[in-house]
Amino acid sequence: MTDSVSEYLDQELQCIDLLECVHGLKELDRTVFRLLVTVDDPLTVDDVADGIGRDRSTAYRSISRLLDTGFVTQEQRNYESGGYYYVYRVREPDALAADMQRLLNDWYARTGMLIQEFEDTYESARDGRSPARHDE
Repeated sequence: MTDSVSEYLDQELQCIDLLECVHGLKELDRTVFRLLVTVDDPLTVDDVADGIGRDRSTAYRSISRLLDTGFVTQEQRNYESGGYYYVYRVREPDALAADMQRLLNDWYARTGMLIQEFEDTYESARDGRSPARHDE
């Protein structure tokens, strides 16, 4: 696990690493994501569990994390005899990329504000003034 932005920048990142970098997903989540990317039809939780060689509850927790991040969509399917089940698929790459770009832009803007606050605080301290507060 990487501890700092500079350590991330020193690594040779791959596109699947974005799932960890941007959303903090676990290796299992990345495995489930890869599985869903490689299939043509949406999968049930049981299909995912079989595909990753884990139990149903583990597969469901991973799918839930992917749903929370917006990487996966859930669709209800109905049985002819009544009842329903869900299937899961990965969202379109352009939509995922746009979401990650927006998140990165938000992070960049907030980090820029923190850098400015850092500069103002230490410039004020160097000049013997009380630092300006940006949260007031």
